[in-house]
Amino acid sequence: MRLSNMQLTMFGLPPTEHVVNVASVPHRSPFRYPGGKTWLVPRIRQWLKSFERPPSLLIEPFAGGAIVGLTAAFEELVEHVILVELDAQIAAVWKTLLSSDAAWLADRILSFKLTIENVRSQLSKENGEIREQAFSAILKNRTYHGGILAPGSALIKTGENGKGIRSRWYPETLAKRIRDISKIRDRFTFIHGDGIDIIQSHRHKKQAVFFIDPPYTAGEVGKRAGSRLYVHHHLDHKKLFTVASRVSGDVLLTYDDDPSVRSLAREHSFKVVPIAMKNTHHARMTELLIGTNLEWIR
Repeated sequence: MRLSNMQLTMFGLPPTEHVVNVASVPHRSPFRYPGGKTWLVPRIRQWLKSFERPPSLLIEPFAGGAIVGLTAAFEELVEHVILVELDAQIAAVWKTLLSSDAAWLADRILSFKLTIENVRSQLSKENGEIREQAFSAILKNRTYHGGILAPGSALIKTGENGKGIRSRWYPETLAKRIRDISKIRDRFTFIHGDGIDIIQSHRHKKQAVFFIDPPYTAGEVGKRAGSRLYVHHHLDHKKLFTVASRVSGDVLLTYDDDPSVRSLAREHSFKVVPIAMKNTHHARMTELLIGTNLEWIR
């Protein structure tokens, strides 16, 4: 059962046409991630607080930087979080963060001497240990242009104020985020696997909610962008919508505002609400929130 919109007014959220100031939102993920959802955090709080009781389980089948799962766990908006990720580099990070090796990873980041030569040397290694793979993934994410992990990406050249590869390398901040996540790791389960498969395997759980943010949008423009930004950029969007429409629990999807996405939403009887946001270049645009029940959005 959900709370009414009147009951939710205490949260003081901005209207859907207002852009959230991401500086006001806690940054908990160690990743800087293309398509990150920090701007959506106030809406996620609104969504999860719209239930009379906290959901027993939040499943994030395309975890990436997992800002939604992290928010839900840190703020105790759900009882448990399942993060799912197919990309092996990102999976190595989450496996390490949610294990006893998290302390090692924090110390490794603090002790690393950041130079172009050292970055290239580290990333040229074929690391066998999961924790070394995790360190390489964070290093690449923080020193490559746009945080892109896909083949073809390259080291930052100029960066902010001419800082080059140091533009996004904040070892103390990263170490703190890693240690903070480690303190609540019992609230998480991580699965290295296919997001759609995991949705299907949990579709009968009425107390589970699903936050679905595929890192590859529908439409030709989105497909081209996905091939550049992500290792796994092929996704059957129609299948995803079909599977999402059959779950017993609540579902919230986010997509770029694209005619093909709106068409898929209509085809599967989902409601759609456009939400204002700014992209990484600070350009104002809209994304779509999609679900069976969006009455909690004001």
